[in-house]
Amino acid sequence: MSVVEILTLVVLAVCAFGWYLTFVAARLDRLHIRVEGTYAALDAQLVRRAEAALEVANSGALDPAEALILAGAATDSLEGAESGQEEREGVESDLTRVIRLVVADRGDVVAPVELAAGLHADVALAAWGRLESSGQRVMMARRFHNDAVVDVQRLRRRVLVRLFRLPGRAVLPRTVEFDDDPAGGR
Repeated sequence: MSVVEILTLVVLAVCAFGWYLTFVAARLDRLHIRVEGTYAALDAQLVRRAEAALEVANSGALDPAEALILAGAATDSLEGAESGQEEREGVESDLTRVIRLVVADRGDVVAPVELAAGLHADVALAAWGRLESSGQRVMMARRFHNDAVVDVQRLRRRVLVRLFRLPGRAVLPRTVEFDDDPAGGR
């Protein structure tokens, strides 16, 4: 092989390696964007769940003590939307536990309490339905977000990614861990 052929092969190898690094960097960027998108979706679902919990608390379907506790937890959740991730995880777990306690007494959703308050049973049932569906959406959104975070973490552990500092200054995302199962694992 001549010197020109060797240089051509070296240039091709360097170009292929550069293309690979560019591909990995672009993939890492897309994954970071996906994490941001899934976190925004999770945040929106958490707000919807808190609003649905407030709606149930104000529907008259609960006794006053349960309604007050649920409304307090939902309000804390809405106010916690601006707090740090660790604090918010605790607030959201608290809301889930309160919902779990209230749902345990759900056998009497169409109770004399709501009839005495002059509210229609279908309004209360609709509020319960919104709370249940928002709880399911929170569970799915958290799983999607955590899957995206795991994908980023897995890619960032690779030797070439760390060696060439492909993440740049992007902060390593972490999973969101809180109790989101209103049924309590039943």
